[in-house]
Amino acid sequence: MRQLSGGDPPPGQEGRQEGPAAPGETVPPGEAVRWRGVERALLRMRRAVLLAATAVVVTVVAAVLGPLAGPAWVLWALIPLAIAGWGWFALGRNWRSWRYAERADDLLISRGVLWRELTVVPYGRMQLVEVTSGPLERQYGLARLQLHTAAAATDAAIPGLVPAEAERLRDRLTELGEARSAGL
Repeated sequence: MRQLSGGDPPPGQEGRQEGPAAPGETVPPGEAVRWRGVERALLRMRRAVLLAATAVVVTVVAAVLGPLAGPAWVLWALIPLAIAGWGWFALGRNWRSWRYAERADDLLISRGVLWRELTVVPYGRMQLVEVTSGPLERQYGLARLQLHTAAAATDAAIPGLVPAEAERLRDRLTELGEARSAGL
């Protein structure tokens, strides 16, 4: 995956990534796919949650073990800190794995680090496309696009979109879905 080329990315899209399929990624042959990554604010949000949870765990460890173990409680606090350090790295890898691409007949959503998953959602199969944004997502200027199809197993979501992009994508997918399903 490559960063956007041609100088600085457009305002509001600093963290987005675009590019061709990654090595080893399965994409139907003969079709050029332009991948788009999710916003960097998603990574910042998830890392902030990780830091907050780590602070709570370390505080609880200090409150419980401090009186019982004295200064040795610090050694026990290293365990959640080590887990948080690994989580910091893992969140970065996970964020880079999220991508989506719009094609002529379907939407591709790729994600996963250890277990890579490529979801193909045909426009004609979409029944509902919704944009949601919880309080934390709104704080970071993000929205989530949720796709619902007739089969519950094929529902898909794209987290970490700028609300304007999520709404544009919702409108486009709804329009394409109505056009493709008209013949069914």
